[in-house]
Amino acid sequence: MGENKAYLSNEGQYTVFSFGETRLKFIAPYSLERYESVVQWDKGYLVVMAKYAHNNDLEEEYIDLIPILRSLYITPDEFLKPIKKVE
Repeated sequence: MGENKAYLSNEGQYTVFSFGETRLKFIAPYSLERYESVVQWDKGYLVVMAKYAHNNDLEEEYIDLIPILRSLYITPDEFLKPIKKVE
């Protein structure tokens, strides 16, 4: 399963999505402290629980990787197909 697993994290003001040797890095919401968990993975669409500086409670956040992949000239279907799980 390890080869079919992708990872979501953040580094400062950036969200990082890593799979295999590919690492996508894009601007995160300004007050994001961390991603706590991935609730759902659906072929490029993520539902995650995130911790923000302005709120003591976790908030549900949505990330759509498809437009990001397209803007980088990465074919979404080819890139996303082998991913079975995101942590």
